[in-house]
Amino acid sequence: MRNLALARIFSEIADMLEIKEESIFRISAYRRAARAMESLTEDVAEVAARDDLEEIPGVGTSTAEKIEEYLETGKITYYEELRASLPPGITTLMSVPEVGPKTAVLLYEKLGVTTIDELERAARQGLVRTLPRMGAKTEENILKGIELIRRTKERLPLGQVLPHAKEIEDALRALKEVKAITLAGSIRRMKETIGDIDVLVTSSRPARVMDVFTTLPQVQRVLAKGPTRSSVLLEVGIQADVRVVKPESFGAALQYFTGSKEHNVRLREKGVRRGLKINEYGVFRVKDEKRVAGRTEEEVYAALDLPWIPPEIREGQGEVELAEKGRLPRLVELQDIRGDLQMHTRWSDGSDSAEAMARAAKERGYEYIAITDHSQSLKFVGGVTVEELREHAKLVKQVADKVGIAILMGTECEVHPDGSLDYPDEVLKELDIVLAAVHTRFRMSEAEMTKRMIKAMENPHVDVVAHPTGRLLGQRESYSVNVERLVEAARRTGTVLEINAGPERLDLRDTQARMAQERGVKLAINTDAHTRYQLRYMEFGVGTARRGWVEKKNVINTLPLNDLRAFLRR
Repeated sequence: MRNLALARIFSEIADMLEIKEESIFRISAYRRAARAMESLTEDVAEVAARDDLEEIPGVGTSTAEKIEEYLETGKITYYEELRASLPPGITTLMSVPEVGPKTAVLLYEKLGVTTIDELERAARQGLVRTLPRMGAKTEENILKGIELIRRTKERLPLGQVLPHAKEIEDALRALKEVKAITLAGSIRRMKETIGDIDVLVTSSRPARVMDVFTTLPQVQRVLAKGPTRSSVLLEVGIQADVRVVKPESFGAALQYFTGSKEHNVRLREKGVRRGLKINEYGVFRVKDEKRVAGRTEEEVYAALDLPWIPPEIREGQGEVELAEKGRLPRLVELQDIRGDLQMHTRWSDGSDSAEAMARAAKERGYEYIAITDHSQSLKFVGGVTVEELREHAKLVKQVADKVGIAILMGTECEVHPDGSLDYPDEVLKELDIVLAAVHTRFRMSEAEMTKRMIKAMENPHVDVVAHPTGRLLGQRESYSVNVERLVEAARRTGTVLEINAGPERLDLRDTQARMAQERGVKLAINTDAHTRYQLRYMEFGVGTARRGWVEKKNVINTLPLNDLRAFLRR
């Protein structure tokens, strides 16, 4: 919780410095510190206790001092002073997509807007378009941004919720009274957004479990406390429920509370035809109420003559019918991944060196990685010039030999609005792997954006299209692009489409990945890591792929290195 609180504070400091038009280097330093706190895998207080704060990539002397102040006092004086120096509500307005620092100040100074409700009223009354540099289109985009915020307010991104859910799971698992514990609900199905956290437990002392759960440090408010079920509101703004069930019902409860509703209806219908009743307590014969299954999920499915069905595909989309025929897909698994084909280093906007990324990847058991820093035109993220790229390629070879892991030299190459690429072909052909991506001019029409991306895919040097729809969960909708035409172009050109595992992206989304696989398009699951800690995001990408029914054979970074190189050469 401290890590995330500090990430939020540093991010807001960067926003406020941007409003004040401070040095871009100071702003970038706080954004790097925010990313570092967000992706740190241990409690920052433990790092501080070892006096290792400045060893965290992205944390310098100044930010380390502020972290120590926060750990000692619960606040950061510099942050409080910055907030006091700005009009109220400015940073709140900046949470709306389309509202940057200058726009937020303009809205406040000219219209007196300080809240999102006031901004919505002003936009609906046509007042926003009257301001300098504004217009009807800007007004429309602001309203769309507000709608996006409201639509996602009740559900949080998987990447934001799962760490909190695992904290709860780990805290309760540590109790000697807990015999079994697991997450259920949409979080177990790895949905991209989560409404609440469900935890199932078997225990000899349910009261003890409830006492510990309702007093965890991340609990903001206890909503209900009972002998076998309790609900709390976490500080992150999401509800968490813990249920204690009997061991003989654990599998049935896990199946029931994992869902989805549509999947469970199909199972119950199948049970009725067999004279069975299925609920969270078990599977029972209707004629004599005898329990026939319930201790494990496998028992529940076997009672219906079905194999166990992976949670990620329990969405009522034909999985039960395929299970009946013994034709369930063999979904890709985390242990199938042999390498990560998109990551960034200090050469562009990453926080770690190529060596640090390589060592972290080797620790994960990877056979290879690709270094894919941003291309030259993206100056705002430290785009790499041609000369730098060639110099870095030499350094990468040395790092690979030193660390003992294969490193493909690549680029995340910007696709210009006309579909041309940011490096000339003679440079691209020198690289092991080329990812093409869009980071600018998001407001093109669907026809223009689709044409732009397809032209890039037709370049013979492009291997992968990175985050193909450009969405940021809860922050930015996908840009207008015809995904079906992209998939068809990928099939025709042999271009790989990426499932970007960054928890704020998950792009392609599950349904799009399924469509790509069904049409014969290969996929890559990459983290787009900007620090070594973010390599763990692979879990989110694999979860999204599994929701899209993606199989190992269709993911290129499950290939052994020699096979991958041969694939890329083709």
